Amino acid sequence: MTRLLAYAQLLRLPNVFTVVADVLMAGLVGGALFDAPGRFALAAAASCLLYLAGMASNDIFDRAEDAKARPFRPIPSGRVSLRNAVALTILLTVSGVICGVLADGNLWWLGGLVVAVFAYNASLKHTAVGPIAMGSCRLLHLLFVFSLTENFPAAVGWHVAGIVGVYIVGVTLFARTEEFASRPRDLAAASAVMLLAVGAVLLLPLHELPKPAGRALPYLVVVYGVALFVPLRSAVLDPRPTLVQAGVKRAILGLIALDAIIATHAVGWPGLGILGLYLPARLLGRRVYST
Repeated sequence: MTRLLAYAQLLRLPNVFTVVADVLMAGLVGGALFDAPGRFALAAAASCLLYLAGMASNDIFDRAEDAKARPFRPIPSGRVSLRNAVALTILLTVSGVICGVLADGNLWWLGGLVVAVFAYNASLKHTAVGPIAMGSCRLLHLLFVFSLTENFPAAVGWHVAGIVGVYIVGVTLFARTEEFASRPRDLAAASAVMLLAVGAVLLLPLHELPKPAGRALPYLVVVYGVALFVPLRSAVLDPRPTLVQAGVKRAILGLIALDAIIATHAVGWPGLGILGLYLPARLLGRRVYST
């Protein structure tokens, strides 16, 4: 059990549910989830496998830094060997690419996603463009999933993918110094980016979807914005690592709710079914850290 927990921590397992939420949301917005369930199942598998590969490779590239600042993590603590972590990363990446190819989506987006994930972990993470690189991973991921839907308006796909991408830019900015001393103004700026992305959901009705059904969209956006604002504000006012990390965790898992809200614009209240992913993510998050 201890060994399994170590690997779950290496892979940041609770976060993988946010990737599944992305796929379900894109499938519902594109209107093809139930027309091609096999393709979307393969896309979900590819997304999860590549996300987990990214999490494992993150710790591989950060092992020297973690040995000094975070010795409790799986690799520096010796609970997961470097050799096993590398082998697992390779296996997950290859499996993810195979599933993505079988899903028959746009391979340029899929290839770009793989490159972006490893470029972020290997070098871009510690640069000024790190948050943008991380946001681009989600952007490319969603563009790949939307490519499974034939004749879907590109503008809608880019708008939705852009919302999620910008949101992740804000989350990454917020988390940059979560374990040390965060500056309130930096946290405030990151919070503004996240809330800007949430606000951009209100512009979705400007696009013509095949069957728009989300009359409750503005109200859901306001509720979500307030729920997100509360922990972010607490961290800005008192930037202790514990409060900042709580804000990061809320923002990451909150992506499930954001996906559900976007889905309601296309399918109405059934879109909120995506929220069902929050419970297992939350329960698993009690044992496995998300950041």
